[in-house]
Amino acid sequence: IATRTSPTNMGLSLLANLAAYDMGYLSAGGLLRRTHDTLGTMHRLERHHGHFFNWYETRTLRPLPPLYVSSVDSGNLSGHLLTLGSGLRELADHAVFAPQLVSGLRDTVGMLIASGLEKPSAAQLEAELAPTPSGLTAAYAMVQRVTGLASRLANGLPREEAVLNGWILTLKQNGEDALSELRDLAPWLAVQPPRRYRQPENGQGMPPAAADEEGQAQPLTASARLIQQLVRLNKDLSLRQLSTCEKALVPSVCAALHDLSGEPAEYQAEERTYLNALARGLHEASERARQRLRTAGGLAKQCDDLAVADFTYLYDPARELFFTGFNVSEHRSDSSFYDLLASEARLCSYVAIALGQIPQEHWFSLSRLLVVSRGAPALVSWSGSMFEYLMPLLVMPNFENTLLDHTCKAAVQQQIEYGRLNGVPWGISESGYNRTDVHLNYQYRAFGVPGLGLKRGLSEDLVVAPYATAMALMVAPRQACENLQRMAADGRSGAYGFYEAADYTPAHLPPDETSVTIRSFMAHHQGMSLVALDNLLHDSPMQRRFMACPPCKAAELLLQERVPKTAASVFARNAVPETVRMLSGESGMRLFTTPTPPTPEVHLLSNGRYHVAISSAGGGYSRWHDLAVTRWREDATCDGWGLFVYLRDPATGDVWSNAHQPTLRETKGYEAIFTQARAEFRQRHIGLDIHTEIS
Repeated sequence: IATRTSPTNMGLSLLANLAAYDMGYLSAGGLLRRTHDTLGTMHRLERHHGHFFNWYETRTLRPLPPLYVSSVDSGNLSGHLLTLGSGLRELADHAVFAPQLVSGLRDTVGMLIASGLEKPSAAQLEAELAPTPSGLTAAYAMVQRVTGLASRLANGLPREEAVLNGWILTLKQNGEDALSELRDLAPWLAVQPPRRYRQPENGQGMPPAAADEEGQAQPLTASARLIQQLVRLNKDLSLRQLSTCEKALVPSVCAALHDLSGEPAEYQAEERTYLNALARGLHEASERARQRLRTAGGLAKQCDDLAVADFTYLYDPARELFFTGFNVSEHRSDSSFYDLLASEARLCSYVAIALGQIPQEHWFSLSRLLVVSRGAPALVSWSGSMFEYLMPLLVMPNFENTLLDHTCKAAVQQQIEYGRLNGVPWGISESGYNRTDVHLNYQYRAFGVPGLGLKRGLSEDLVVAPYATAMALMVAPRQACENLQRMAADGRSGAYGFYEAADYTPAHLPPDETSVTIRSFMAHHQGMSLVALDNLLHDSPMQRRFMACPPCKAAELLLQERVPKTAASVFARNAVPETVRMLSGESGMRLFTTPTPPTPEVHLLSNGRYHVAISSAGGGYSRWHDLAVTRWREDATCDGWGLFVYLRDPATGDVWSNAHQPTLRETKGYEAIFTQARAEFRQRHIGLDIHTEIS
């Protein structure tokens, strides 16, 4: 176990608890306990301008050197805390017994069956959980029976059945947690009621109104009125309603106690005991409900407070961009920036704008470089990874037919096509891969799909991460589900879900192997997968909660940017792809036979003092130490800059250059040859062979 954590890990851990509650794997009380403990620990961590450092040692809670604040990690944590705060406030209007708890128990039984539970026991558990409880009484009885069955199974299994025992223990613990929840918030359920106060498990318990001989309705007795109120109490009771039920029901209990004097003596003792226990239970339940409301509200307030850090010192107002981070140990900002809209830092940008710390102009300063993917424009990212496109989507809503919507869908389709092209499952993102350090820890870096990312060399590696497909469930659920099933069939999953990745890169593989499974589990990738599943199965609850935060809702229009009607691809539409030949005889030699490739092919040369960047057309720039000899111009459409050699025929006055730039003259046999030590240009014109070498 790696004993370190980061702001993104902390935020996704908190959201994973909320997702587990949505899915029925965690009760509301369990959610509050985990949130309370996590936030309590977070308050003990050292911070800088309200930001958590990039890494902490989990055993000592000390930040790991160098002390560093990451813009993207801080933005992730703030967005996740705001989402969690809204989720905690929702608990007030949720049912005391969340119906999804039964679904969670059913899922656990499904895992028991998959782990080899014998058929009679499996059938019994399935039968107990098949009906949906109609009220608190039915739910209490069902969970009691299931927990009892789980306890008997746990006592009867041999210890060597580790996996099966683990799932039986999980079923038992979840059942006990649900029972504890019901006993805390509906303590009267643990008291056996007299016959006339018993609630049928089918929920049909409302007594008919009494009538006289002429059919006229007669006033209900105090006990009959109480029974009607208890039937309503047994049904959809929220935490907020429970907090006030004492005022509504205790007078009715007292009236029923008063009326006992007219009842037969054999009924009085039993009913008096029950009604006194019911009054005490209602008082305890209301007080506990009020306490839980205060707890949830207090935790939500802590989430809001922790989410507000000072983003202004991570922001460069001159460029209107965020630094990638701030090195606190060296008291300096990074020299690089997040300048693309298709980036994992999109959530940071949105939250900082929503909180009013950064002007909206920043959003429109982010680059919107487009490529045409399957006939539709899509934003370019840096590495073409699923993480950059879909990670913000875990909490930020997606609006149909907007630029971001088209981009996310196009990115997923491009990933699917790339996987099909290579004959492997799809889903490429930053992940671990089959290289280890001296401590045998898997190395980690970003991988992506060529055509989506600006980064060079994306086609050199092929590493597929299951969590990338899990995030794609929010965009292309059917294809993503099929891909996850394929990876599961390939053995890419273990005791804690899918493994980190599958490495198909030939250079990373042992002899005679076609792939290697990266057998590790990363907490934040597992958290992303769980949150994505929650969004898919429950109609995007995390996105709804994020937008329930008023500042986030106020900035909603930023996410509704329209798709450009006309978009120029950064690649020539009808260009024939350039064939790059790797020549044998010298390592890393590249040969280009056309001076106008779809995208510039660039070569770098340096002796440590003088640096040259030159394209296959002969353009470029150079520097002597920190002095620019010729200027660098970031324009992929123009290449006529640099130092050039001109040739002239004195007889005809014909002028051309020793490479294609800047005269753009068409010559015969043009070749640009790049090796590690030099760049060469060869061409033939008017009977002359021209050879230029830069080394």
